[in-house]
Amino acid sequence: VKDILYPLSIDKMFGVGKKTFPRLNELGIKTIGDLAIAIEKEDKNIKDCLGKFYDTAKEWLNGYGDDVVSVEKWDPKSIGNSTTLKSDTNSFDIIKETFEWLSKEVAERAYKEGKMGSTIQIVVKEATYPFVSHNKSITLEAPTNKWKDIYKAATDLYEKHFFNLTVRLVGVTLQKLINNEEVNIQMTLFDYQKHEEENETRLLINEWNRQLKEPLLKRASEVKGKKKDE
Repeated sequence: VKDILYPLSIDKMFGVGKKTFPRLNELGIKTIGDLAIAIEKEDKNIKDCLGKFYDTAKEWLNGYGDDVVSVEKWDPKSIGNSTTLKSDTNSFDIIKETFEWLSKEVAERAYKEGKMGSTIQIVVKEATYPFVSHNKSITLEAPTNKWKDIYKAATDLYEKHFFNLTVRLVGVTLQKLINNEEVNIQMTLFDYQKHEEENETRLLINEWNRQLKEPLLKRASEVKGKKKDE
């Protein structure tokens, strides 16, 4: 196992976040193997850098731990995404754009898991101390995993309850999940083909956007000014 793990970049190690990663790089720790060697030598700089995580990392790198390995398939009860905004804002346009991106992420994950949900919940965190978080939800008439349904519910909830609030974080969650096969949906052949094409296109574009680390790419029907629905 060590031969497999040690060449990996240190940011691939669970527990090493975006703040710790550059600090370890400055100390010459580029791989998990570098960290293992430094810990074995009881490098004080590494111990100061990792703080309380030092002892845990030492145990993991030596093959010790009390984690329980589950062999059962994970069955999510809800699927959600949230993000801290680049700057505090009360701009509804920015909030809507953020909810659109989050809704697409949630919809993609639900589609991959073969799930639909009937309740959409949003969370917003106020921009001023003590940074209070608020939750609001709505239950739809029928389960969905379509991003447009999630997006509409999220923006409607935000507009109704938090329109002028200055916020620093927003999130959206699809709840009360059920398996797709449990949903009795009557579709024409045309609707079925259209549904499949939409999902394939959505997954491809979301993958490109993930690689670009920004939601830059959109389908033609999503561009402002287009009247035709998907």
